[in-house]
Amino acid sequence: MTDTEHTWGTRVAETSTRPALGQVMAGCTVLVTADRRSGELAAALERRGASIRHAPALSMVPHVDDDALITATAALVDDPPDVVVATTGVGFRAWIEAADAHGLADDLLRVLGAARIVARGPKARGAVQAAGLGADWVAESETSAEVAEVLLSEGVSGQHIAIQHHGAGADGLDEVFAKAGATVSPLVVYRWGPAPDPEAVATSVRAAADGEIDAVVFTSAPGAEAWMEAVEDAGLLDEVVSRFSCGEMVAASVGPVTSRPLASRAVPTVEPERGRLGALVRTLVGHYEHIESVALSTVAGPLVIRARVAVLDGEVLPLSPTGVQVLRLLAAAGGDVVTRDQVLDVLPGVSRDGHAVEVAIARLREATGRRDLVKTVVKRGYRLELAHP
Repeated sequence: MTDTEHTWGTRVAETSTRPALGQVMAGCTVLVTADRRSGELAAALERRGASIRHAPALSMVPHVDDDALITATAALVDDPPDVVVATTGVGFRAWIEAADAHGLADDLLRVLGAARIVARGPKARGAVQAAGLGADWVAESETSAEVAEVLLSEGVSGQHIAIQHHGAGADGLDEVFAKAGATVSPLVVYRWGPAPDPEAVATSVRAAADGEIDAVVFTSAPGAEAWMEAVEDAGLLDEVVSRFSCGEMVAASVGPVTSRPLASRAVPTVEPERGRLGALVRTLVGHYEHIESVALSTVAGPLVIRARVAVLDGEVLPLSPTGVQVLRLLAAAGGDVVTRDQVLDVLPGVSRDGHAVEVAIARLREATGRRDLVKTVVKRGYRLELAHP
């Protein structure tokens, strides 16, 4: 599947006019709000039939050449810590890379190898292991609160604790440990910066509110907060939250920490049991597998209507936006009759010409390839022909 369209940071998978797709996310438009590893995430979703739009809400600014980081690292080599807290995988790897760029990697790894290493979750543990080290303890909840609780319960008074911070800050660990009598050495490896393309974010927000997006994927709490703030700045919070709440749009989060900015705005989320990108993809795919299992059963096969397209019996229909709206209206009626006036209400323009309805229905029948799917009910209107009325 090749990328053929780039709009506001968009990555849209190429499809033929009417492909026979078995992928469960065929026809889904997914917005990826992350910058880091976005290509990997997009590729995984595209393989399952999704079209991807990319609008990073934040950028990650590394501190590889930050004098303060190198100075703090050299000081740590001279005064080795008793405990090292690794808060993120990307941050820990970047720290080792920064030390290596300044000739400090061997000394830093020696110091870290002699210390007790605490990882705030499996991704941090993976980075520790990739550096040839071992994590002595891993926070299962992937939260700084659990790290603080465990270390404080064991006692930290008189200990030297080095904390590799992530882009969102220290989560209060510096202050908590210092107050408990520890000497704390903070190391800021990267920080969150502004969105690479603010207009792309603004456009993505409008698209979400206008019903062009089926799912929004969040991989960090700061990124989720930044995107929701963009929603609020655009004055579209009610519209976006409403679409999330009614299920027309899905908020997929990598874990409970990332979900907090969404939960604070009453946005329901789907999230994996473990905070991994692969698990996040499987969870989102599972959500759409469930939707497929409860698809509307018609005489032409299962019907699923996405934000901008419809999938009938596994095939993406070549419908115009108006055609999707008319089909959605008929599907919502669940086999009951939809009047001509109701069809006119979803057609563009202000005309009340009944001929426009006939043209819209004719085009819908042509696009579906099944004239028996939409039945005319004389003097009443139209209805979708279900397999089991």
